[in-house]
Amino acid sequence: MEKVKCNSLYAWILAARPKTLTGAITPVMVGTALAAMDGHFQWFPALVCCLFASLMQIAANFINDLFDYLKGTDREDRLGPERACAQRWISPEAMRTGIIITIILACLIGSTLLFYAGWELILLGLICVLFAFLYTTGPYPLSYNGWGDVLVIIFFGFVPVGGTYYVQTLTWSPDITIASLICGLLIDTLLVVNNYRDREADARSGKRTVIVRFGERLGQYLYLILGLLASLLCLWFLIDGHWFAALLPQFYIIPHIRTWRKMVTIHSGKKLNSILGETSRNMLLFGILLSVGMIINFLIAFE
Repeated sequence: MEKVKCNSLYAWILAARPKTLTGAITPVMVGTALAAMDGHFQWFPALVCCLFASLMQIAANFINDLFDYLKGTDREDRLGPERACAQRWISPEAMRTGIIITIILACLIGSTLLFYAGWELILLGLICVLFAFLYTTGPYPLSYNGWGDVLVIIFFGFVPVGGTYYVQTLTWSPDITIASLICGLLIDTLLVVNNYRDREADARSGKRTVIVRFGERLGQYLYLILGLLASLLCLWFLIDGHWFAALLPQFYIIPHIRTWRKMVTIHSGKKLNSILGETSRNMLLFGILLSVGMIINFLIAFE
């Protein structure tokens, strides 16, 4: 990679890791599509949810970058994408400032949702900020103790999907519970690839992920099962006759299995970073298929 000037705009773009934003955008897209299918679409709160989720994802990336560097986890044998602090693209002091500014901006933008829903959103926002730090920091960093997968299901499933739906409808339903679980399981495939790639380095660093605890074979099949289960759960929407929402996401299974086979074949090393890119692409494809299916069902019912 070309030399990156310290604290430059390009350095901040690299640190933000824009490719990870599919994990923030996809659940908001699904929550909005479900609100539309139920006849309650509102574009402004949907946009605000997307901006808040994206900024919090960037803040989390900054926090992980800084505190993994301070813990010494980002060593020379790191296999994943290069980190800004470890590469000295951004100084730790500047990264701390960047974290504060990003979180403040996310909260200011998110506060506009108070015009659409109640003060409980303040509590939800504070919880998001708190766990963005607890994931990597504190006396019991959650990602270092095997809680990462659970947090992904909560904060990339129930919080963004359910929150996006709620600010547009002010209700909750079994459909949104299933949709939240679907997105959480789907996006956890991205974390599984990360942890599968880093299993040996994590073990040396004392990071006890699920894959470190139970072995690489579990990681291989966990990736496969999460994607298949996310697709199959979409069949829930058949109960209310939402055929397109149920069946369109099943096309995701084909690229998911192909990517899984590549992951197993590669097995280890930096080449697994290509699986990250494919997984991110597959996640976005799934989100589009499910969202389009929901919108088609709305249009059919509207006619």
